[in-house]
Order: sequence, then structure tokens, then C-alpha cells
Amino acid sequence: MPNESRFLIQLLDQAYDHRSWHGPNLRGSLRGVTAELAAFRPGRGRHNIWELALHAAYWKYATARRLAGDKRGHFPLKGSNFFERPQEASEAAWRKDLALLDECHRHLREVVEHLPASRLHQAPGARGSWTAAETISGVAAHDLYHAGQIQLLKRLARS
Repeated sequence: MPNESRFLIQLLDQAYDHRSWHGPNLRGSLRGVTAELAAFRPGRGRHNIWELALHAAYWKYATARRLAGDKRGHFPLKGSNFFERPQEASEAAWRKDLALLDECHRHLREVVEHLPASRLHQAPGARGSWTAAETISGVAAHDLYHAGQIQLLKRLARS
């Protein structure tokens, strides 16, 4: 695997669930979060932790699909981008949605591992203006952005 691909996977992993210098990554920010805390909504029209976790899962799915050159597939949940949650505020439903997030990360990682180095500096898909490498690093930044939001929501919910 080319060094650049290895670096991009390391970037994805640090932002998601590997040790990193900057503090909690996305999965770290979700550690210990209960279904009740995940469902806390700070105000009308505002997203909760649960919705942010599924939003991250969706964009990992969409990015993997775009990088692989796949046609629009079927995300396991109906809709796109943000998914209103909870439908059922149970620990089992929360764990199921966290498992979906983990699966979407694993799949994106696999796609990046198998992406030819020659495609890293090309835009994936006909509409894109960002290269594959920029898109992959953007997913890492996206994870960290939402990790920060989740940390703030946890503090707000507990205050």
C-alpha cells in the first residue's frame, strides 16, 4: 500500500477510534453514552448525539460509495444526511445504530485500502471537485467536528 494511502487510513482511524493527541475522537466521544443521553435534544430543531452519530455513519457510507464508483446504494436507514432519532429510545436500538456507525467506518477503511494510488488525486465521480485524498481527509475532519459537538452536548445535558 502506498505511503499516502497508509497515511489517509491512519488519519481516518485517529479521527474515529484510535489514540490521538487531540483528545476524544468520534468513537471516544460516544464511549459511555447511554440511549437516554444520546436522545437528549438541546432545543427544538436541534440535533441530538444519536442523530450526529448516524449522520457520521451516512457520510462514511456515501464517501465509500463515491470512492468505489458505486451507484447510489441503499443505506440501511430510509433517508439521507440526518435521521431523526430515537424512534425507540432503548439501549438495544442505540447499540444497533452504533454498530451501523462502526460498520460504515470499517467499509470506508476497506475502500480506501483498495483504492489505487493513481486515483488519490482525481475527483471521484462526475460531479466532484475534491480529489479522493481531499475527500478522505475531509471525512476525518467531519468525524472530529462532530466529536466536539458531542462533547459539548454531553456537558450541556449534564448541567
